[in-house]
Amino acid sequence: MKKKPETAGDPDMLPEYDPADGRRGKYARRYAKGTNLVALDPEVAKVFPDWQSVNEALRTFTRISRCSTRE
Repeated sequence: MKKKPETAGDPDMLPEYDPADGRRGKYARRYAKGTNLVALDPEVAKVFPDWQSVNEALRTFTRISRCSTRE
């Protein structure tokens, strides 16, 4: 016997928001394709206040490493 969703009797819940036909992870693969998350170690994360500073540091490192390998 299938359980009825708890929101079935909720007068504020619109019918199109009924989660009964939902599928877990429906968009997970599409989301992961366009996302590149990297976990930083805590001591490294303390140095960077936000994602912009991490990107700038990596760009600078890339420029420096390219210059030193061309010598």
